Amino acid sequence: MEQMIKNIEFSKVVELEALVNYREGQVVSRTLSQGKNLSLTLFAFDKGEEISSHSSSGDAMVHILDGEAEITIGEEVFHAKKGDVIVMPAGIPHALLAKEQFKMFLVVVFKP
Repeated sequence: MEQMIKNIEFSKVVELEALVNYREGQVVSRTLSQGKNLSLTLFAFDKGEEISSHSSSGDAMVHILDGEAEITIGEEVFHAKKGDVIVMPAGIPHALLAKEQFKMFLVVVFKP
């Protein structure tokens, strides 16, 4: 049977935060699932790294696993830290900036 989730051990308790590591001057990502209706990705941002303003055709939910990020949605700026969750609506430009090193779990849900 084809696995729909990848890059993570099955039938084992793991810490999401430990599955992606910081690298100096980089944004590191680890895709757990990529499909037509759903995308699951882990990210580790070094301090000062960013994803510039863009929009998505799906609703994007970010769960901060470590550190602190500045997240811009439209014209609003939010400060998110470990444990926080924020949803970036489809079609609205958004950007992320690492105020310090941070890790996030990104879930994007697309229309079927």
